[in-house]
Amino acid sequence: MTPAIHRFEECIAGRPYLIEVVNVSQDRWRAYIVRLPGVPTALMPFYGTTPVDAAHGLCEWLMRAHARAATAAGTV
Repeated sequence: MTPAIHRFEECIAGRPYLIEVVNVSQDRWRAYIVRLPGVPTALMPFYGTTPVDAAHGLCEWLMRAHARAATAAGTV
C-alpha cells in the first residue's frame, strides 16, 4: 500500500517550491522539498504532527534561510 502524499506549492522569496509531506508513523509527518514529484532533495526533512505542521516548519525555515542569505549578500 502506498502512503498518501500531501503536496503544497509555495512561493518563498520569489521562488516556487513543491513540498511533499508523507506519514511516517502515527501523528508524525515528514515534509521535504522535491524537484520532481516523488523525488526528495538532499535537504533535511522537517517533521510535524499533521501534514500542515510539517510543511509549515519547512516553509518557515526556507523564509529564514532566504532572509539570512539576502542580509549576508548585502554585507561587505
